[in-house]
Amino acid sequence: MTAYILRRLWQMAPTMLGVIVLVFLLFNWVGGDPAYILAGKISNPAQIANIRRQLGIDQPFYVQLWIFIKQIATFDFGNSWSTGESVSNVITTRLGPSLTVLIPLTILETFFAIALALGIAFVRGSLTDRMVMIVCTVGMSISILVYIIVFQYWFAYKLGLFPVQGWGDSFAENLLRYSALPILIALAVGIAPNLRLFRTFVLDEVNQDYVRTARAKGVSERRIVWIHVLRNASIPMITHVMSNLPALLIGAFLIERFFSIPGIGREVILAVERSDFPVIKAITVYVAFATMLFNLFADLMYQAVDPRVQLK
Repeated sequence: MTAYILRRLWQMAPTMLGVIVLVFLLFNWVGGDPAYILAGKISNPAQIANIRRQLGIDQPFYVQLWIFIKQIATFDFGNSWSTGESVSNVITTRLGPSLTVLIPLTILETFFAIALALGIAFVRGSLTDRMVMIVCTVGMSISILVYIIVFQYWFAYKLGLFPVQGWGDSFAENLLRYSALPILIALAVGIAPNLRLFRTFVLDEVNQDYVRTARAKGVSERRIVWIHVLRNASIPMITHVMSNLPALLIGAFLIERFFSIPGIGREVILAVERSDFPVIKAITVYVAFATMLFNLFADLMYQAVDPRVQLK
């Protein structure tokens, strides 16, 4: 196991280097000269030259790339261009609110999607199965903006069950009070596609030979679905959940923006609006690294779920 982890980490190095070079080229060449962005509309050549010298972008290409690599390795991207705050502090302080919403959401969404998918497997092809799929299709066709507006209006404004928006200093208050409605909205949006996908995984296993053999031996349908089918169907489920975690971290920007949650997603939107390249570059690189780590964790979970899986 240790040798496998070390080998996978070593294999990540060229991929990570490719991401670093791509991000560097996009922001340093395609993104335009940051000196003109920082100097503003009213500037002179002396100011432009001074800013370029401070940022180090007057150096040769390879020197700038090496500086960028050192920034990633030391977790020091300098300061935000718009607020002057340390970029590392921006990421660490915004990560907590995002995880406060993301972790409970992922647990609840995965649990309900798996439970419902296995339950539908008992009645596959029935009217209940068809109705559930119709509801899922309709739910997936509605924009998340509609969910946010409707839920905020009814549950927060009309019924007063949740605050309309905001964020506090206490973790318990944020988890139980401020993040409850955003989690409910994200759950309503995400449960439908996950349920449809997990149902497909379960039904693919239900039609396998080992299931027919278990039925021929007299094993109960409940045990077949919850023990045998779930073990094999959980492998693609794990792949889906783990690969989506980094995307959820950034993809929740609409919810964070509408509910004034100071998370990573909201920070990305603000950084794009302000052309705050240091923040955007840092988040882009570390999300790419997190994606590779989550893929490694998924492979390790395969063997935990099914010891027959051989890691290579």
